[in-house]
Amino acid sequence: MPLSIQDQIKNQIDASQSILILTKPKASSDAVSASWGFFHLLKNLGKNPVILENNPQAEKLKFLPLPEKMEKKITGARDFVLSFNTKYNKIISSRVEEKEEAFEIYITPEKEAIDPRDFSFIPAKFKYDLVVVIGCQNLDDLGEIKEKNSDLFFELPVVNIDNSPANENFGQFNLVDTTASSVSEALCEFSKGFDEKHMNPASAQCFLAGIVSATSNFQSERTTPQTFLAASWLIEKGASQQEIVRHLMKTQSFPFMKLWGRVMARLNWDEKLKLAWSLVSLEDFVLSRTTETDLPLILEKIKDNFSSGNTFAIIFSESLKKNIALLKTNDLPSLRNLEKLFNGEIKNGHLSVEFLGKDILEAEKEMMEKLKTLK
Repeated sequence: MPLSIQDQIKNQIDASQSILILTKPKASSDAVSASWGFFHLLKNLGKNPVILENNPQAEKLKFLPLPEKMEKKITGARDFVLSFNTKYNKIISSRVEEKEEAFEIYITPEKEAIDPRDFSFIPAKFKYDLVVVIGCQNLDDLGEIKEKNSDLFFELPVVNIDNSPANENFGQFNLVDTTASSVSEALCEFSKGFDEKHMNPASAQCFLAGIVSATSNFQSERTTPQTFLAASWLIEKGASQQEIVRHLMKTQSFPFMKLWGRVMARLNWDEKLKLAWSLVSLEDFVLSRTTETDLPLILEKIKDNFSSGNTFAIIFSESLKKNIALLKTNDLPSLRNLEKLFNGEIKNGHLSVEFLGKDILEAEKEMMEKLKTLK
């Protein structure tokens, strides 16, 4: 009977000592938390994990147990060997000299000259045994990490862990759980395959933080009964939901959370446009006791939870025949393009567009039609 993918990955981890953990630049809080939790799990397994600190989301997660070994970039990933065949001509001495833009090696042969055929330059093995990529749909998501270290991904086994249906199964070992609410939940379930004594409070706290972030404290429609079971297990292992909520949700009132829940219940995703959007009615404001001033922060949270998205929008009703769309993108040039397309106004980092004489569904239809004209 063939081994499950979980067992295959577990065997790879068992056989490895130095393990490199990667997430993409600008990864979600979920992916960052998941990578930190996995780091602590590997440490508890007696491994030597290394993780790249290349993400702005890390700053707001500093309340979590930090990995002890975080590097800014991959350096010294492998040795290179200068090899001399000394069968017919021994090397009797050598020295090195480092200059401003050169590193020179001086060798003294026993005989007068060295035959160039006796000299070779050989790449040695990498200092890592295994690469684990978390929360990426493909290797290109890694950006410069992949561009500057391409050999790493062709010569070492790569484990791909994600929960996105758009994942391209780019690893030799692909654990892609599309039923999981978050990559943290997927890793939590995978971690149960190890002896329970290896799940320490540090890992549990990081995994639970990722789940809370990705599900907006279990209010997202992606939250399933399995999500609650995973959270319960992590709390049993030492995670503190109260502390996580206090840090991640500390600026959010109860009315805000009610509105956030209503927004998440209507959240839509267009794969071709890479667009995440939702609708907010007048009734939503009344029932949650909130106002439109709460929407920019909710829009930002939608952006945080859709790392593969390019455009994010909320359409809300100001009156029955006046609806306003708030749009946000990953960069200012893209937002400027939308400003020209909709003839709207950019303020406080998002674009505001008015739809007059239309109900909210008509406004939604018009917005979608215009976005589809973009190339």
